[in-house]
Amino acid sequence: MLLIAVLLFSATALMAQNNPNLALVGVVNSAAGQQISAPTTTLTVDVEAVCEQTLCGPYARYAQKYLGVRAPLTDKIEWRIERAAIGLADDTCYQQTPFTAAPTEVVAYAEGKDGLAEIQPDKTSIVAQTLEDAAQQAAQTIFSLRRHRMELITGEAGENVFGEGLKSALEEIARLEQAYLELFLGKRIVKHAVRRFIVTPEQVKRQYVVCRISPREGLLPSSDLTGDMVVLQITPAENITLPITEAGVKETATVNCLVANPSTCTVQAQGVEHAREVLPIFQYGRTIRVSQPKQR
Repeated sequence: MLLIAVLLFSATALMAQNNPNLALVGVVNSAAGQQISAPTTTLTVDVEAVCEQTLCGPYARYAQKYLGVRAPLTDKIEWRIERAAIGLADDTCYQQTPFTAAPTEVVAYAEGKDGLAEIQPDKTSIVAQTLEDAAQQAAQTIFSLRRHRMELITGEAGENVFGEGLKSALEEIARLEQAYLELFLGKRIVKHAVRRFIVTPEQVKRQYVVCRISPREGLLPSSDLTGDMVVLQITPAENITLPITEAGVKETATVNCLVANPSTCTVQAQGVEHAREVLPIFQYGRTIRVSQPKQR
């Protein structure tokens, strides 16, 4: 009799395991004895934030005058949510979303922490210059570099420069031109940050603040009220399609199964929806009686 009971339970349990929307619930019998089954669903919310930082160049105010272009005149930093993803948690859900290994940081003494030159590349003399004179000289150097590059490309200069030598010369000219242009146009730095948050829904709760986003500080804990909310909204379905036939009233050899609710999950932040998924959630599900397979 014990063997028959175990076989019946195993068949029903296997049927539930093959369907992610169905699980045994309540007191169930197994080979190890009676156990209590209370299935729950845990969600993962992955959030990617992007930081765009603009650094003003020291000659920014003279970019229009000497280069004919407008440059940002103030530093600016802005974090925003780029995208999000919602999924069902597994055994490794508590691990952080894998990051790409950061490159080794190399500090050049000629550059500051922000990457702009500390010692301006156009300064070739100890004679004091006004900021505008230095900007004018830098602009002249930019145009001089461009002329030399064109002469090398067309062969008007450096007739003995070819092959790898020509390639190296053009790369060095491009590097110097970029350094001078940054003095006028500044620099744009883009950073990415990815975090994983774990949410276990509650039966009577539909909205969860998974984290917050600050335009200046980036991703913050949900308890930090200085940032805007990143909200997980869950809307359970009104009707649940049963994956299996429910047992009749007169049937006695039954087990209780919990049918997960196909709920619509969305992630919203700063008035924008960043993710939408329909996922089975047991906390909003329905319990049904299922007939145990009959022993032949």
